[in-house]
Amino acid sequence: MKVESWVEEIFKVQKPIIGMVHVRPLPGSPFYEPGSMGKIIETAVLEAKLLEDGSVDGLQVENMWDHPYLKGDEIGHETTAALAVCSYAVQGAVQIPVGINCHLNGSIQALAAAVASNAKWIRVFELANTYISNAGIIEASGPSALRYRRTIGAGTVRILGDVLVKHGSHFITSDRDIREQAHDVETFKGDAVIVTGGATGEQPNVADIEAVRDAVSIPVFLGSGITIDNVEQFLPIMDGAIIGSQFKEDGKWQNPVSLERTKAFMNRVRSLRQINQE
Repeated sequence: MKVESWVEEIFKVQKPIIGMVHVRPLPGSPFYEPGSMGKIIETAVLEAKLLEDGSVDGLQVENMWDHPYLKGDEIGHETTAALAVCSYAVQGAVQIPVGINCHLNGSIQALAAAVASNAKWIRVFELANTYISNAGIIEASGPSALRYRRTIGAGTVRILGDVLVKHGSHFITSDRDIREQAHDVETFKGDAVIVTGGATGEQPNVADIEAVRDAVSIPVFLGSGITIDNVEQFLPIMDGAIIGSQFKEDGKWQNPVSLERTKAFMNRVRSLRQINQE
């Protein structure tokens, strides 16, 4: 297992579990309720505290409720500003590290919000290569994101890049296997590569995880489908995980955070970590 020092430096633990703070519809999105930013922030902080109380190792703030999503450069300044405000408020309420994800592939916006709020990392769905999402063709944002990161002095903000990300068709690059495309994420200066299943809540393929681990020298995170029932299988072959649905009531991402489910999952993880260290 290849674990780089930055993971433990940020999270203070090996194999960190990152819980997602799905902020409610933000200004400019179809379901935003005018004048509701105060309530949005209040809810984000409440759920962040519940996840921290449940012992997760980090939090990722993202505009999950802004669907249907805009792409890259189409994402407005209002989204960037709102994500920064939410991230700043969450960080002021918890003691664990915070990152940002801006749907859909808003790497520039996420970097700007991260600098404004002192977030530690961003997630980028398509750092390298191209895929087709339900919002259209999504092209690599790495070339512009890396230049922008240098321009604004955000070199300490880590970039976690997906390979063959969920909710999309990858037939455009189907002549290149997951190993090659994971290597592209590393070549595009990704600090970690994220492996997912085909959709939210769908677990990754073990063979894909092992193939990616063999192809790159950066940490391998898992980005969907990790549950209390399968974490024993996945923990030994991952360097970290980003988890949403498992921590929600009834295991559905649209529902509120469940402290009980979060505690149960993290208790299981701590037990497995201890076994793996013995």
